[in-house]
Amino acid sequence: MKYRNKDANSQLVFSTDQGEITKNTPQSASFSGSADGVVRIQRESKGRGGKTVSVIQGLAGTEKELKALLKSLKGHCGCGGALKNGNLEIQGDNRDKLKQVLEQKGYTVKLAGG
Repeated sequence: MKYRNKDANSQLVFSTDQGEITKNTPQSASFSGSADGVVRIQRESKGRGGKTVSVIQGLAGTEKELKALLKSLKGHCGCGGALKNGNLEIQGDNRDKLKQVLEQKGYTVKLAGG
């Protein structure tokens, strides 16, 4: 017996002959930067219970490279952060510090939003 997703063009997801069918996905996802090559730092607080975060968008690299950059930025700012959907989120409004550090690393940086 074979099971497929509801779509007619979907791939096989389970077969009693083989068990669960999984796609071969690479372990480290690669994220592409913005089309213009500019890294943007934006302050956000919506949907976060009033907490402010600085979101860095437009960085290119693998997940491993972005996590290493995130670790150094968190250490420089003395706060926490996370990698979500290719964007770096640093707790607090640290846009000026982040801009300075990223420019030292050779990125073209713009402060976005208000």
